[in-house]
Amino acid sequence: MRNLQVHIDDHSGFCFGVVYAIEMAEDILDETGHLYCLGDIVHNDEEVNRLKRKGLKIIDHNDLKQLKNEKVLIRAHGEPAATYELAIQNNLTLIDASCPVVLKLQHRIKNSYDKGDPIYIYGKHAHAEVIGLLGQTNNEAIVFQDLAELEIDKLPKNLTLYSQTTKSTDKFYEINEVLKSNGISVNTNDTICRQVSNRDKELRAFVENYDKIIFVSGTKSSNGKVLYNVCKDKNPHTYFVSNPEQLDSGWFEENDRIGICGATSTPRWLMEQVKEKILTF
Repeated sequence: MRNLQVHIDDHSGFCFGVVYAIEMAEDILDETGHLYCLGDIVHNDEEVNRLKRKGLKIIDHNDLKQLKNEKVLIRAHGEPAATYELAIQNNLTLIDASCPVVLKLQHRIKNSYDKGDPIYIYGKHAHAEVIGLLGQTNNEAIVFQDLAELEIDKLPKNLTLYSQTTKSTDKFYEINEVLKSNGISVNTNDTICRQVSNRDKELRAFVENYDKIIFVSGTKSSNGKVLYNVCKDKNPHTYFVSNPEQLDSGWFEENDRIGICGATSTPRWLMEQVKEKILTF
């Protein structure tokens, strides 16, 4: 065994929205032994599998149409109004674990839509949160991941700009400035969750202190991909793993200082398992 020093980033792990959803799910699973969840409760297969073993059943929107007289968890990403309407029709009890930050954003977008504002959303196409946001506008808002998708000279002279809660703050304001510099009057709504956006700066500071970085995340996590690249950019000796089995002892050398960090969807227990595995090398 090598003399390796291993430290887990104190700021990494679930954001409060994910903690809230998982605690609600576990409370019901402890009582009833089963619970339906609309989509993966979190973008981390290891955590999803842990909850499945406790009785969580993951369903999609097609499954929901067939389900009646059951309890269904709405995850942190939120849902469009149509989901709530279907629940009433099918006598479903919705356990709403929508993140409060996402719910606030949904209400703001709905108010803008009701006023007739042209709404543009900086976000990832087909992301669960974005689907919920689009649902507030009867799917009429324009979603874009990059300014290159928009024909700026054809945009309305006045528009209302929102962002998916987990996007980059710097990129959002860069987009805002480009639009304004092209003569567009932008009603800017900064709706980015600071608990998520601040991870960027925290990780940049964290990874500088270590020889090697192990970034732990599910492959489905958009946030994980972004934050992994933040770490890799600052510390080239950064490795991505989804579970302890993916670790390679060849990555480490005698007396290495190793930092472990993860996405907002990475459970603390999984980072602890990664640490334990590294200490056996």
